[in-house]
Amino acid sequence: MPKPLSLKFEEAVRLLAKHLPVSDASSRKPILFHNVRVGVYLYKHKYSEEVVLAGLLHDAIEWSSLTEQMLLDRFNDKVVKLILASTQDDSITDKNKRTAELIKRCISNGQDALIVKTADIIDSFKWYASQDNKDELSYCMRNANAILRYKPDDFDDKIFDDLKDWRKRFSNLDE
Repeated sequence: MPKPLSLKFEEAVRLLAKHLPVSDASSRKPILFHNVRVGVYLYKHKYSEEVVLAGLLHDAIEWSSLTEQMLLDRFNDKVVKLILASTQDDSITDKNKRTAELIKRCISNGQDALIVKTADIIDSFKWYASQDNKDELSYCMRNANAILRYKPDDFDDKIFDDLKDWRKRFSNLDE
């Protein structure tokens, strides 16, 4: 009998809690809380199990001690593919090139990968707006602009409209 999404979600949260560093006052944002919010956003908006789990785990490789193999041992190939698609390549030092590469990689992995990245950016907009953090809101704008610039017309999902609303709200921060 397959596990229901609720149990898989809890398993993923427990795994993240075990492997993510503890956030403190100097952290940009509480990373575990951010990951849970992204997963919950996707869950509440009724995305597929793979999208929800990838949203919850989207920072696993980038920010935790989890490896691709550890994730493959617990979750299916599609979940891990979506996580890898939304993992930033830190070897690219130019922030605009790094963002463009990440968004293009998400697109090449399909609409679901771009949905995961978009949910990540929407949550970041919400968090950094609540903190009035202009530098990080500029980071969100850079990502939102790239998503909406490169997104193929046939990637048609309501999440992209939500992102447009956030981008419009902070258009004064456009680089």
